[in-house]
Amino acid sequence: MKKQNIFLLSLTAILSSAIMLSSCGGSTTEVAKTDSAATAPVANPNGVGEYTHVDISAALNEDMVTKGKGIFELKCSACHKLTDAKLVGPGWAGVTKRRTPEWIMNMVTNTDAMLNQDPEAQKLLELCLVRMPNQGLNGEDARSMVEFMRKNDGQ
Repeated sequence: MKKQNIFLLSLTAILSSAIMLSSCGGSTTEVAKTDSAATAPVANPNGVGEYTHVDISAALNEDMVTKGKGIFELKCSACHKLTDAKLVGPGWAGVTKRRTPEWIMNMVTNTDAMLNQDPEAQKLLELCLVRMPNQGLNGEDARSMVEFMRKNDGQ
């Protein structure tokens, strides 16, 4: 009878241990180590967003320039100057020479993702110390902004 009790106790202990290990995932789970350099954001000249190709080979579209100017005056001029001087945000002079039209359009339409994921946008955030608010611009508005910026840059 003693042998039978010892056997049952041993069997119960083994089964209990097996159940506990399987329910907790066991002790064989490894945590993957990440290399911070490998996961750091990589600069993409187009930024982060849906705009991957914008054709600006044609002459300035004056209707778009006018629309872009109106958007600037309504939504952008409180924080940006048309010169290279910083106000709240960076000045716009030369922006079309420093950034691709795709990057500009992604920045004004996909602001949060750009500030969270794009290294160049993050550098601007560090410089300005204020997150650019999402102005709710659509693709047509953003394209008009690019035309207005091109005109501002003398293109």
